[in-house]
Amino acid sequence: MEADWIEHRRADDGEHVGWMKPMDDGFVALDLLGRPRTDVVDWLSAEEILDELGLRYLADPYELMLDDDGGWLRVRIAEVTPSVVRVKKEDWGDMTAPQIYFTVPNPVSEEQLRPLLPSPAD
Repeated sequence: MEADWIEHRRADDGEHVGWMKPMDDGFVALDLLGRPRTDVVDWLSAEEILDELGLRYLADPYELMLDDDGGWLRVRIAEVTPSVVRVKKEDWGDMTAPQIYFTVPNPVSEEQLRPLLPSPAD
């Protein structure tokens, strides 16, 4: 999170859903991963986008770029704070699987953590 970002919480439940980044004569809506969700828009439009986006994208599968070999690992987001994102190696709900977590700085780029695209067979 950058110093000039303004936290946005949904009015109905107070849930933190993103930030507003002042830019030019408006704002860019940023999700909890620090990724832009709009171009420069007015305050109300940025709020509406973040409220509509909510938190559902955090439940989607992602891929994490592994530093050691440059390969991609399927993960799920476990925790997001203004300074870090914790992801967990996908275990498909196997209660006996080892719990393997990775922590990356927030904001995190799509070059490091990207949404997993569905395969053509899905």
